[in-house]
Amino acid sequence: MQIELIHTGFFYADGGAMFGAVPKKVWSRHYPSNKQNSCILSMTTLLIRTGERVILVDTGAGNKHLKQLSYYRFFNLTDLHYELFKRNIMPEQVSDVILTHLHFDHCGYLTLHKQECEQLDVAFPNARHWISEQQWENFLSPNPLEKDSFFDENILPVKAKGLLHLVKHNCTLCEGVSLKLYNGHTLGQIVPYIGTKERTFVFAGDVIPLAASVSPKWISAYDNYPVTSYHEKILLLTEAEKEHQAVIYCHDAYTKCTTIKKVRDSYKSGLEVQI
Repeated sequence: MQIELIHTGFFYADGGAMFGAVPKKVWSRHYPSNKQNSCILSMTTLLIRTGERVILVDTGAGNKHLKQLSYYRFFNLTDLHYELFKRNIMPEQVSDVILTHLHFDHCGYLTLHKQECEQLDVAFPNARHWISEQQWENFLSPNPLEKDSFFDENILPVKAKGLLHLVKHNCTLCEGVSLKLYNGHTLGQIVPYIGTKERTFVFAGDVIPLAASVSPKWISAYDNYPVTSYHEKILLLTEAEKEHQAVIYCHDAYTKCTTIKKVRDSYKSGLEVQI
């Protein structure tokens, strides 16, 4: 089992949105922002190599919708195909793509424009693409607050080629890789659990996007179901602390992975863990 983080780029998000009801005087001690109250967020892909399988978790935003999403001021975007090529992996060798959810910053690189035309290619043509059934249904009929986070171009070509596989329940993808479902930020987020010789790593996605978001009550305004987010975070953090797991923060531009510490009736990020 080999795991590696690939950074696919950065963008700016409003600090008030990221930390919801938490006052800036408090959250600014834990995560930096500029004079416009904007925080730099990372987009992180997890690469897993185990046996004959090459697995990706999330793909970043890609570059198809940068004009529509100019508010986020994406920068330092990397080409995921090139990043894999540097690791001696061709797109056709990717066996599985796990999508935590279908918001644009997690699945934009699933499809690419062919050269000099508007037709879309699936970026990983031999991969099974895993998304929860609940998230798929939510994508097809989104609520008004979430609708602008979805783009048909990112996922419908994958569906048309028969590469989309729906996850209904917590399950094992392969030896060492299990998938658990969490609600809150959106419906039916997949959180992969990856067991290595050293420890289990938890790719928390937007259940816990930042190390500064570990506290269960620090709920983002981007979360569609905030009370549900609170309870789901408690479940994830309780297990992580008890089992000495390491949590990967997909959007944190400064801290990528830590253990979890219990402090009285709450939780905080612990020691940084290298991947």
